[in-house]
Amino acid sequence: MSEIRLYVSTTENEAEQILDLFTEVFGEEDFAIGTTEIDEKKDIWEASVYMMAEEEADVRSRVEAALKTTFPDARLQREVIPDVDWVVKSLEGLKPVRAGRFLVHGSHDRDKVRSGDIAIEIDAGQAFGTGHHGTTAGCLEVIDAVVRSRPVRNALDLGTGSGVLAIAVRKLKNIPVLATDIDPIATRVAAENVRRNGIASGIVTRTAPGFHSTAFSEHGPFDLIIANILARPLIKMAPQLATHLAPGGSVILSGILAAQRWKVIAAYSGARLRHVRTIWRNGWVTIHFDRP
Repeated sequence: MSEIRLYVSTTENEAEQILDLFTEVFGEEDFAIGTTEIDEKKDIWEASVYMMAEEEADVRSRVEAALKTTFPDARLQREVIPDVDWVVKSLEGLKPVRAGRFLVHGSHDRDKVRSGDIAIEIDAGQAFGTGHHGTTAGCLEVIDAVVRSRPVRNALDLGTGSGVLAIAVRKLKNIPVLATDIDPIATRVAAENVRRNGIASGIVTRTAPGFHSTAFSEHGPFDLIIANILARPLIKMAPQLATHLAPGGSVILSGILAAQRWKVIAAYSGARLRHVRTIWRNGWVTIHFDRP
């Protein structure tokens, strides 16, 4: 089934304002939104929202209603997204990404690894999480800071995707890591990437559709829990997630749009966790909590 992109072509300043507007309209729903620079010299940007074809009529009417008030002259345009492997396509030509001490790179960029880098090799594949997205890079940066400054003996990567965050923790510190995902394809890809990165033991990958899975009680409680998912499921799971956190432990959350951060902070504060800090990357935030 085709995917549709509805977008507005405008300036950088207005694109950011329209992105904020889209966030207000769709912030609690699973629609991808974002801005893209088209022409730097001419200051041409696009603010976009993506949906499946059967959702277009509803999304279009909501977008048009929102734009009418603040941007009455904005012209909403439409693109049908070709049915291609966009994970592979989006990685073509991407350079290695640095976050903290980490360098995330593809196999074609092994020569870019420098002395002192903690290198993680992730190629294009079927599971999300390459280090290039602001949420993954933000998590890597906070993981580096947390493991440097706090005792961590046992970690959970919830919604592991490609396994990049679990690999990062294990490369930083010789501790057991549980990497779970609801998608069995992601679990398989994560296990392959663990092996690709030369990790023979210490990371357990499990397909776990929810906290009722025995994986969490078997391997927890955890001193460090990382969940790079989406704001809405993160908010819903706050009480359960908190029960698997060891005293003095840390939680790193991402997949959160900047406008959603206060709801996430409120949910985890309600679960008796303390907000330590929030970092921003490309309109997304990564939030660090701990249990005092």
